[in-house]
Amino acid sequence: MKVSLRAGERIYINGAVLRVDRKVSVELVNDVMFLLEGQVMQASDATTALRQLYFIVQLMLMNPTDIRDAAALYAQHHAALCAVCESREMLDGLGAVDELVQATRYFEALKRIRALFPVEQAILAGTATVSPVEAA
Repeated sequence: MKVSLRAGERIYINGAVLRVDRKVSVELVNDVMFLLEGQVMQASDATTALRQLYFIVQLMLMNPTDIRDAAALYAQHHAALCAVCESREMLDGLGAVDELVQATRYFEALKRIRALFPVEQAILAGTATVSPVEAA
């Protein structure tokens, strides 16, 4: 996989943080877990339950050698989200996220969580639609 970085941009690879001083392309020739700086959520941005879940999974990806505490926090937070959520779309998404996390596919789990942000926003705004199945 080839990753292009701009001058001053950071990439997080298997727990290491690399910052480049000029535009560069990096070829990752083996299996690694990485995040580009633009995909990293700051703690101050984890303002909703789903964003907090994203932040926890992000910690697991960024520090793969010590995930015990983050994994325990993830399990607790994920279970709490599933317990209060009534949206079928959100529950299906959270199920897919859990499968990815259990398979240590953290990057894909983060992508799946990001895809649920608009669903969460609609729920929080009270504009989520209720399917006939949920209404029954």
